Amino acid sequence: MKIVFSRKGFDSSSGGGPSPIVDGRPLSLPIPAGAASRTSYRDLGLGDHAVAASRGKLGADDLCHHDPMFRDDGTCLFGQVGAAQTHLANRGVGTGDVFLFFGLFREEESGEPHHRIFGWMEIAETVHLAGGVPSWLAEANHPHALEMHGTNDCIYIGPGGTAARASEGLRLTVPGGSPSLWKRPDWLKRGGLSYHDRPERWLGNGRLKSVARGQEFVADVGSGQAPREWLARVMGELRAS
Repeated sequence: MKIVFSRKGFDSSSGGGPSPIVDGRPLSLPIPAGAASRTSYRDLGLGDHAVAASRGKLGADDLCHHDPMFRDDGTCLFGQVGAAQTHLANRGVGTGDVFLFFGLFREEESGEPHHRIFGWMEIAETVHLAGGVPSWLAEANHPHALEMHGTNDCIYIGPGGTAARASEGLRLTVPGGSPSLWKRPDWLKRGGLSYHDRPERWLGNGRLKSVARGQEFVADVGSGQAPREWLARVMGELRAS
């Protein structure tokens, strides 16, 4: 099995600032639309938050890249393309593997910016869009189905959801540290996370200096019990109401 730490949502370069935590709940703001979109921040009930997080550079009616798309039926649609999709394919990511979506967050008007996990998805199916776009995906207004973003464009489909509360168990950043300084689980060692091979990233006291950019970080955990137990705890936090 593979666990994919997948960076999504606003940050200082995409959107202009962290996504907010409102009434104890993390609200991931999709990045501004770079290609096809029929979804505005207002449509998602995030208009005021997008205006505030971008310091007025974005408006409630600006279109956004609504991806990952968490649906009312408990499924998630997540599109990927280009170098990031090539990386996932080369690492053999597919059915049964799990995406843990994380991003940059902070409490509204206060609190330190930090990385935290806000959503999840277990892959049940992968649709390669070069072979044709199923009509139901286009009708769902998923941006990757509305317009091809590249020759290897695809959409992952499976059960998924978002966190109802910003629990400490979903926070990646160490208290008082820069957002990219993470407290890593004990099972995650050097060589076990793609894009993080450099020894200087693996610090003492169970800390990891995560890469500044990049979207998909893959941990191939095989049949290990410790990562599965950790994942079960994270999933419990994500599903808690």
